[in-house]
Amino acid sequence: MKICRKIISLLMLVALPALAGAQVFGGDPPSVKWQQVNTASARVIFPQGLDSLARRVAAIVQQMNGYILPTIGPKQKPVNIVLQNQTTISNAYVGLAPFRSEFYLTPEQNSFEIGSLPWHEQLAIHEFRHVQQYNNFNVGVSHILKVLFGEGGQALANNLSIPDWFFEGDAVFNETYVSDQGRGRLPYFFNGFRALWESGRDYNYMKLRNGSYRDYTPDWYPLGYMLVSYGRQQYGNDFWKRVTKDAASYTWGFYPLQQAVRHNSGLSFETFRNNAFKYFKNEFKIDTSKNLIYNHNLPEHFTADEEFPAWVNDSTLIYLKSSYDYRPVFIEKRNNGERRIAVRDISIDNYFSYHDNKIVYSAYRPDLRWGYRNYSELMLLDVKSGKEQRLTSKTRYFSPSFSPDGRTLVTVEEATTGKSHLVLLDAGNGKLLSVIPERQNLYYTYPQFYGNKKIISAVRDTIGKMSLVMIDIQSGAVKTLLPFSFQPVAFPKVKNDTVYFSASFGTQEDLFALSIPTSQLYRLKNRNIRAYIGKYEPAISQHKLAWVSFTAAGYKINSLADTGFVWEKIAPESARSGLTDFGITALGNGQAADMLKAVKAEPLQASKYPRLYHPLNFHSIIPDFSDPNYQISLAGENILNTLQTNISFNYNRDEGYKEFGADAIYGAWFPYVSLGANYTADRRGYYKGGNVYWNETQIRSGLQVPLNLSYGKNLTYLNIGSGLVYANTSFQEAYRSLFADRSYIYSSNFVSFSHSVQRARKNIYPKFQQSLLLRYRSALTGLSADQFLASGALIFPGVFVNHSLVITAAHQQKDKNNIISFSNDFPFSRGYTAENLHNMNKWGVSYHLPLLYPDAGFANLVYLLRVRGDAFYDYTTANDFLSNGTSFKSKFRSGGAEIYFDTKFFNQTAITFGFRYSYLIDEDIFGGSGRNRFELIVPVTIF
Repeated sequence: MKICRKIISLLMLVALPALAGAQVFGGDPPSVKWQQVNTASARVIFPQGLDSLARRVAAIVQQMNGYILPTIGPKQKPVNIVLQNQTTISNAYVGLAPFRSEFYLTPEQNSFEIGSLPWHEQLAIHEFRHVQQYNNFNVGVSHILKVLFGEGGQALANNLSIPDWFFEGDAVFNETYVSDQGRGRLPYFFNGFRALWESGRDYNYMKLRNGSYRDYTPDWYPLGYMLVSYGRQQYGNDFWKRVTKDAASYTWGFYPLQQAVRHNSGLSFETFRNNAFKYFKNEFKIDTSKNLIYNHNLPEHFTADEEFPAWVNDSTLIYLKSSYDYRPVFIEKRNNGERRIAVRDISIDNYFSYHDNKIVYSAYRPDLRWGYRNYSELMLLDVKSGKEQRLTSKTRYFSPSFSPDGRTLVTVEEATTGKSHLVLLDAGNGKLLSVIPERQNLYYTYPQFYGNKKIISAVRDTIGKMSLVMIDIQSGAVKTLLPFSFQPVAFPKVKNDTVYFSASFGTQEDLFALSIPTSQLYRLKNRNIRAYIGKYEPAISQHKLAWVSFTAAGYKINSLADTGFVWEKIAPESARSGLTDFGITALGNGQAADMLKAVKAEPLQASKYPRLYHPLNFHSIIPDFSDPNYQISLAGENILNTLQTNISFNYNRDEGYKEFGADAIYGAWFPYVSLGANYTADRRGYYKGGNVYWNETQIRSGLQVPLNLSYGKNLTYLNIGSGLVYANTSFQEAYRSLFADRSYIYSSNFVSFSHSVQRARKNIYPKFQQSLLLRYRSALTGLSADQFLASGALIFPGVFVNHSLVITAAHQQKDKNNIISFSNDFPFSRGYTAENLHNMNKWGVSYHLPLLYPDAGFANLVYLLRVRGDAFYDYTTANDFLSNGTSFKSKFRSGGAEIYFDTKFFNQTAITFGFRYSYLIDEDIFGGSGRNRFELIVPVTIF
């Protein structure tokens, strides 16, 4: 029966992604003052000073809404959109529980990945489509679950019925539909699938959906766009409206979306999917019979990405290597082999610049306390010694590059105002030398020196068109080198009087060279017949040119002598003539096509947005069944995520007691402040042959300071907290003559610390990690009682890559009188029935290793990515006092093995579960019989 309950809990874990969002609790410093503008479609909440940007976002979603709503459904509910400007990460989300959206406003430097539209406009046209999706997926069974469980219920139902590829593919289609650009027009967006197809690797659907620890697989964005755009192309603009309504309603039962596709297209989902792939293969002219790339010694599995080559000389390259087994590392490659220079610090992107045995790059650093505030700081690495120097602190610098003499750096500063500036720094110490005057409101990417007085940069203008420009360092005067176009430009490199760069051209990104004195543009065509998927990140030596292309085994560096290229003259106007639709004529159908440029400014009035507006905002009813406790709670969270509230009811099956509770935590101050209370009725205990019943009341308050000390290559966290608890025990009427009511106050204090290095994709644990928890609870009034717990773990590398040795230790001691039974968090030896004893000490050792990478699944229900195991030995000693005044001491030793299955459920929900076998060396004196114990291991949390 217990095993069955655990299996039910495991299946209920599919709700996790539905309720998980990208929000950060208490992430904004109090210095951020919030304002709002309102329309019928959205309330846009923004930091003071971003008025014009917020009005533009509000105008886009308001004017776009009516045009594109008919393609997904008629329902409309306004959403809160929060603009976050303190973070250096480019991202956004729309989520339920609660219903809101957040835009992280710092754009990426690489325009091939996301495009070059103004970032806040790109987010508006992409993310608001998610708003329309959620509004119109509140139908049928999804609506019933929303009525029963709130927004969390709808999130669960939508997550199970509509795959993530549709959510994102439909949003990418929308960004492409309403603009002149969008990822659906960018060749880079399709590179992953093109690489697989051209290498003959037609992975099955489950592998494409769930990924792999061995092989590269594209994410769900291009998969979704191809299926969505093909459906609109073949079956009309309302095809997916019908499909998703049926799916979210569960009209056709199991496999709701696949069945809805079959009923609305007349084709099985497999046939529909294969037809979509065939359509795009034809657009890219994929001829799998040639296998051009596959025949050039392509590894069987993913090996590593090789990026941003830089020549030391004609025979030596520096580049960044990123694999699934190891952290990103700078490599020096010579004819006779490779040398590891140093592991790179934690970074947002992989770009770096090289000059005369020095590497400079941007490293990510979080704020000590505020999760939405982080920095991009410059690091200087000595190639010969491997020593690093931090050049800047608490800056927002990206894409640094050396001057020809190596003494100066030019870098892009992305300000919290949304503006982009070019900044000159001393390359030796990071001192600010000057800010280049800004003349044309351009957004700069990948700046390079041209001599000592000019800068070459790929730029985006205010509507999202791109060009190469030359900037005068002193005056800021800008000279345009190429016609502005929506075709992205990136990775310029200057050699003598020529700038080499990558740009979108036709169905892929190609290499170009521009003679600065003559303005002559050349397309660089390799003389060999080998096909390349994209040509990026050019590097030029005296006689060679290197670049990066994409393959089914990752990014790979290619190089040719300069004589290996044909310099084909090309008119700049023809090279910058626009982007292709890849045959999707549906992008031009309807009034919403390319409507972004027609959005008009609206005179919206900005007003103050109170940080605690609508503070409770209850959004979901969440059940949590963890036998013997059966709990249901009402969860609330305000839009700025500074206050979380919870009202709960819990029934304990063992004792039969009922517990009512309320909790709140406020995160807008430097320490979190928490308050809570609960009342428990019908607690039960055994006394002289019968049961005794009493009621309990608790009132809690506390402070907690979560600190993020991460820095360089290390992830470090320190959490300190202290709280007071008032407790009252009141015996029920029949027992008042036997027991006196009691009330007392106790304190609960803790310190938790963890430190680790980065973890590569296949690492079960980081190579090195240390963790420590200290907790002390002590009665302050009413009685004498205390408890102290110390537990920790050390993780070391194992014998082979992805193996880990884990050593754990713990000590817990409480007072003798046992008046207060504080909760027991001691990690008892595995296999035994654990009790809360007076003094307990434990150490343990485990060895973890991967066993198999099956890359196999069943019926689109369960997919198995990895099987891993560990062998363990635990040793616990404990002593306590018996009722007759004597004491006892005992050992609890166990050894055994665990096997874990890293899986995906329903092709998108990651769940790890496992089985444990424990052999008890000593007797289990607190329960159970026999020395062999078997357990099912499932995650603790259901929602």
